[in-house]
Amino acid sequence: MAQVALVVDDSMLIRHTVCRFLEQRGFTVESASNGVEALATLSEMRADLIVTDLMMPKMTGSELITAVKSNPQTSAIPIVVLAGRQSASEVHPEGRADYVIFKDIDIVEQLDRALASAKLLAVSN
Repeated sequence: MAQVALVVDDSMLIRHTVCRFLEQRGFTVESASNGVEALATLSEMRADLIVTDLMMPKMTGSELITAVKSNPQTSAIPIVVLAGRQSASEVHPEGRADYVIFKDIDIVEQLDRALASAKLLAVSN
């Protein structure tokens, strides 16, 4: 059975790029444009991975992470944060996100490394 990823970003371009990347690696992908939509989606399905932006309307990525980590049913899901350089310090020092990748650097290469670290993707030679 395919692993399921939830991609949360208010940018349609970023959502599309990340969704396509994950689908090409065998994931079934759901997407949401903000944290409120993401929590609604998580109430209906089980995700193996969450990739989220920080700066979004309605509910920020930080608020989404708090909600996910405080729920025993979702607290173990690995979380990858898509961050701009200025917002990365808000996440990683807290240790709440498992991985932080930067939107202004090659997203695909960073996602490959994050998935390999999370043992969600076999490292291919």
